[in-house]
Amino acid sequence: MVFSKIKNSLKGITSKKIESDDGTTKYIMFGGKGGVGKTTMSAATGIYCAEQGLKTVIVSTDPAHSLKDSFEQEFGHEPTKVNGFDNLYVVEIDPEAAMDQYKEKLKSQMDENPMMGGMLEEQLEMASLAPGTDESAAFDVFLKYMDGNEFDVVVFDTAPTGHTLRFLGLPEIMDKYMTKMIKFKKQMGGMMKMMKKFMPFGGDNEEVDYDKALEEMEVMKAKITKARKIMADPERTSFRLVVIPEEMSILESERAMKSLDKFKIPVDAVVVNQVIPADVECAFCKARRGLQETRLSMIEDKFGSKVIAQLELLKTEAKGVETLKEISHKIYGEEAETEEVKA
Repeated sequence: MVFSKIKNSLKGITSKKIESDDGTTKYIMFGGKGGVGKTTMSAATGIYCAEQGLKTVIVSTDPAHSLKDSFEQEFGHEPTKVNGFDNLYVVEIDPEAAMDQYKEKLKSQMDENPMMGGMLEEQLEMASLAPGTDESAAFDVFLKYMDGNEFDVVVFDTAPTGHTLRFLGLPEIMDKYMTKMIKFKKQMGGMMKMMKKFMPFGGDNEEVDYDKALEEMEVMKAKITKARKIMADPERTSFRLVVIPEEMSILESERAMKSLDKFKIPVDAVVVNQVIPADVECAFCKARRGLQETRLSMIEDKFGSKVIAQLELLKTEAKGVETLKEISHKIYGEEAETEEVKA
């Protein structure tokens, strides 16, 4: 229940020892219902990690990006350094840019695989129309950060729960798809070799094309498999749910935790945001606090096995580097030794 617990759990991910440990990137993901403060927690956590001397990037997978509002700075599809920091970066995945990169990849496959051109052209057309393709394209960018060691820590600011669960479910879906496609390519490659015995013309280009396409698919499948393993590894990945003391947020987070468990993604903390202080004086605030106390008991019942931290409702907007620094210090710093921290 105390903040020191979540601070200690974060230290397991952000300790400078990781630089001399296995040298692998660590991942922290924040999820929950829309409007509960995921972006604020992601930004504050990114700042804390950077202040520990870790090269950190905060990646937004939410199409409605808010990090630029939190930091009061423009960001883009590539890592942009946060003003005032030498080791803190932000990426806001642009679905259109991701889709353009996805199409370019398919076009390049069409150029290298002329005999598969028709099928790939249909796939290219479908990429513009199929629902959820923007998620697949964004996932392609997501894989880049799951497959590299450029950063010590990657903090993911995810979309609202439903979108995030679809996004996190993509590795399994894509893994099955890639397995089928690889099998299909191998069968086609075998057929082409048989046909060439009866068709002495044509040369070896087709075989080279198929071999290269198959190799690319094997590489992609390996990346997806690696991402699945990383997300299921509690030594490298931490998923944190952000809730507010309202029934809809609590119930949605409970469902999300069960779904994440199916994906074998570890949830190690529940952060309760926007808690009204216990010493409020106005009648309206007291009434709201009374209702929240009931919901806080509900949170204890449903998430009691997880680390729970409470952050009081801020008197100001959670924007600007200085405000975000204050929040990070309240959550992870020396002030974080009591059950509730006043903003």
